[in-house]
Amino acid sequence: DLAVNLVGQPLVRQQVMRAVREFLENRNPVKPLVMSFHGSTGTGKTYVSSMLIRSLFQGGLRSPYVHQFSPVVHFPHAEQIEQYKESLKSWIQGNLTNCGRSAFLFDEMDKMHPGLIDVILPFLGPSWVVYGTNYRKAIFIFISNAGGEQINEMTLDLWRARKDREEISLQDLEPAISKAVFENPQSGFWQSGIINEHLIDVVVPFLPLKHHHVKQCVISELVQQGLEVRPGIVQEVADSILYFPEEEKIFSSTGCKTVASRISFFL
Repeated sequence: DLAVNLVGQPLVRQQVMRAVREFLENRNPVKPLVMSFHGSTGTGKTYVSSMLIRSLFQGGLRSPYVHQFSPVVHFPHAEQIEQYKESLKSWIQGNLTNCGRSAFLFDEMDKMHPGLIDVILPFLGPSWVVYGTNYRKAIFIFISNAGGEQINEMTLDLWRARKDREEISLQDLEPAISKAVFENPQSGFWQSGIINEHLIDVVVPFLPLKHHHVKQCVISELVQQGLEVRPGIVQEVADSILYFPEEEKIFSSTGCKTVASRISFFL
């Protein structure tokens, strides 16, 4: 699924596949799998997490063992943070009691109140049992736009240095992501024990998408909608999207995010 449907993200395929395969093949993992997805809008973070969940759980995102959290929806008021901590802790504890293989998705981590996420710290570490629950087979995915700007800048610099996109390594991007995400007072990970205790197993950078990647997204969307794939339409939709930097117009400003909504304008 990743190989066929995920456009322009070689690092993501490599990192996610390796991490998930190793985790699922281990009958007695010492800790849950914790992944953190970073990149700008429309690069595939939510798409990959839903693809992963769909492959692992019957019913996908509608499975009773898959739980999604959004700070805007679930934790909107800073003054209620202590209450949120209690409810989040008991929610995760209760659901892990029901199913040790549960998955927890935390969307928009860049909007999470600093300090709130640390309440789940005991569930992520390499202990055998917490609160009487064996939780080592759970999966936690953090999704964030934070670091996207830095990833874009690094990718652009490497492109200018004529380094092929496929040659970009995690080592090229990791320092910039760490600085933008884990050392940022505005981030949900700010001074977090999750970072200080190195509990994130995989940091997954999503690169900005080029013009030909957007065209692939248009084709994929046309097929999904049962529409005819006409080269003229594909070109027009891809051309209608904004690209940066202003002079060279190399990368899509919104990734593939607006592709689906734009198609109807060109039919």
